[in-house]
Amino acid sequence: MGSLLPENERTRHRRLRAQGSRERGDLDAILAAGFVCHVGVVVDGTPLVVPTVYGCDAGTLYFHGSVASRSLVAGATDEICVTVTHVDGLVLARSLFEHGVNYRSAMIFGVPRAVTDPEEKIEGLRILTEHSSPGQWDYARRPNKKELAATTLLALSLDEASVKIRVGPPDDSDSPDAELGLWAGVLPLESRWGALVADPALPAGIEPPEHLVRLSDTEAG
Repeated sequence: MGSLLPENERTRHRRLRAQGSRERGDLDAILAAGFVCHVGVVVDGTPLVVPTVYGCDAGTLYFHGSVASRSLVAGATDEICVTVTHVDGLVLARSLFEHGVNYRSAMIFGVPRAVTDPEEKIEGLRILTEHSSPGQWDYARRPNKKELAATTLLALSLDEASVKIRVGPPDDSDSPDAELGLWAGVLPLESRWGALVADPALPAGIEPPEHLVRLSDTEAG
């Protein structure tokens, strides 16, 4: 068994406990499978939920935006909640009440810190870039001083997190509704990259790099 996530009042599973997981490996897998998170923060008394790109290493989640972003400025000093969710399918039961979703989700709590150390900021942006498109950091032009100054990078520890996962068929196979003669099961949902689409302004003869070809469906097509 792998390491367990710490449990406290915010991370304890109260509802649907069977879907809860304290395995750190499950948290890591959920974060590795995506690159868009939603940051929940209160700004001037108003709750905001902001989608943004993230990247993570063994113990830290990095996310960034413009220095003018009110949500990032507030998030650098206040408690926030970051969520990542993957939908794996619709659970179609015999009754509408029992319908559901197969999913994987993580909620991460804490007070993020603004990354100001130049070396960590570059490394955090590298982690963020490589998380979504491995190989792109070494291919494209890296941020210059002006661009770095215009970018806020926040770091959030992964020490306080809550994970839930739902898999499998509907739960009503042993209920009276099983006698209705209705179809029940799961409609899976899969996401994948499509074929690369070149910038119309790209000069002839410039081919995509191998790391992007591998990510896309170009080879399969």
